[in-house]
Amino acid sequence: MIMGIINCTPDSFFSASRAEAVKDAEDKARKLIDQGADILDLGGESSRPGSDYISEEEELKRVIPAVEAIRSFSDIPLSIDTRKSEVARQALLSGADIINDISALEDDPKLGKVAADTGAWIVLMHKRGRPDTMQLNPSYNDTLQEIESYLHKAVARAEASGISRERIILDPGIGFGKRHQDNLMVLKETGFFRQMGYPVLIGHSRKSFLEVITGRQVHERLAGSIAAGVLAQVFGADILRVHDVAETRDAVLVTEAVIGGD
Repeated sequence: MIMGIINCTPDSFFSASRAEAVKDAEDKARKLIDQGADILDLGGESSRPGSDYISEEEELKRVIPAVEAIRSFSDIPLSIDTRKSEVARQALLSGADIINDISALEDDPKLGKVAADTGAWIVLMHKRGRPDTMQLNPSYNDTLQEIESYLHKAVARAEASGISRERIILDPGIGFGKRHQDNLMVLKETGFFRQMGYPVLIGHSRKSFLEVITGRQVHERLAGSIAAGVLAQVFGADILRVHDVAETRDAVLVTEAVIGGD
């Protein structure tokens, strides 16, 4: 499945993904749906390296009108990218279906109850540290095992909150508190995380690990993003979270045709 990104923010790292006004979010949603998105992911708080929390009030002001506007013309599944329980609660009441929590229920334990009470799906992501500090000398002794252990604990938190295991999606967190070699390992070992028994989301699109490989700036990383997405698909990803839906969809369809063909 392809999850298209709509950032209701002024500071997300890829400017073309930003939709600061409700009309911008609505237009972007229509475009991504036309391009073949299966899910739309809306966020009101940037989690790029070096970013910090914004207030609950500001986040609500950014995302709730956008959720309402999109839901007024489409029944496409909507994901709310937030670490705050009240933002999630209001987004779900406004028509969202999925909570995408980069803190995996660590930042706001009440978020789990919101998901359980509403029956929402939840994405639990691995990260090390906070976005404002996560890329300051991250280190691992055993990258895969440490991420797996963290995700098992995240699942336990979710289930303790009352969330059904059938509603859990895992994201190993490319770019979140990881060295370059860690990002490459996570991508290559997508199947390792798939074997945990949950759908796996990979968020690789236009991230800085591609600059290390190609030397290209964020607006030039389309080809690298497609290559990484195809590899994630081949290695077992269930959901690709991307900025470029049409191009990713074509790559996914070709890959499916070749791998799944007789």
